[in-house]
Amino acid sequence: MQAMKLHRPGDKLALEQTASLSPGAGQVRIAVAACGVCRTDLHVVDGELTQPKLPIVPGHEIIGRIVELGAEVNRFKPGDRVGVPWLGWACGRCEFCRRGEENLCPFARFTGYQIDGGYADEAVADARFVFAVPGNYSDAEAAPLMCAGLIGWRCLKIAGDGLRLGLYGFGAAAHIVIQVALARGRKVLAFVRPGDEKAKAFALRMGAAWAGDSDRSGPEPLDAAILFAPAGELVPAALKAVRPGGTVVCGGIHMSDIPSFPYELLWRERVVRSVANLTRADAEEFLAFCATTKIRTETTPYPMREANRALDDLRHGRFSGAAVLIPSGG
Repeated sequence: MQAMKLHRPGDKLALEQTASLSPGAGQVRIAVAACGVCRTDLHVVDGELTQPKLPIVPGHEIIGRIVELGAEVNRFKPGDRVGVPWLGWACGRCEFCRRGEENLCPFARFTGYQIDGGYADEAVADARFVFAVPGNYSDAEAAPLMCAGLIGWRCLKIAGDGLRLGLYGFGAAAHIVIQVALARGRKVLAFVRPGDEKAKAFALRMGAAWAGDSDRSGPEPLDAAILFAPAGELVPAALKAVRPGGTVVCGGIHMSDIPSFPYELLWRERVVRSVANLTRADAEEFLAFCATTKIRTETTPYPMREANRALDDLRHGRFSGAAVLIPSGG
């Protein structure tokens, strides 16, 4: 099999030939059909996430078909189409796992970070953290659902039920979550990098009621804001934009430092909180929603061997929506 491997943070990924994988007990071997390229992958490759297994095969938005079952796996059968997300393993015994917060498990391991991921022809995954994928999506369409969609879903739940939702940063996650929000009757305002007219047009095309620069106020107060852009200076900007009692949700796994801001921005019961990873319940809820409400994912395909180009294009905002890698046999 072929795989794109990171040997040292900051280096380019290397295309390597490796032996075919074999699943252990409780695992499945998957022939990868598509793997989304996520900003978290950039954080891994650039060394901003500091605890990777090295070498590591990145990629945690995996869509593929099961080709082999390990011992004790009875949830799936060979040929089943499945998806693999970021959370790849949790202990099931710690206080967090016991109260349904496996996303906070201190022993958790993550796909494409501590577990080899989907920038490859094959992947092995813990069957407990593998999910059936709705049949109304192609492989490339489904790939971004496994992280951009899932983290957006969790952010939206935490943001609450207010009518007016602001999205800061309009990439893969935002272009999915806006469709969920609109389906639930929300009004969405998009805040993008100042001067990024392409992103504004994309947001409006996806149904935003307004799109403007993130360093300016929107046309009306927000009930909640979700920050997908990893820019700490957006936190005080979003606090200024939400109404008293409103919530600012930071949806990324990494963010630049948040600058100091006057307490007045937080006062009157405004809330700032982060979202960390996802739970299996999140995945089951979101994929069930996707089965009944078609989400249109805008994707740009790349051959797997061009993963470095896809990452660079993501870094510089050269495409709208999500990039998806297609393995050599795809």
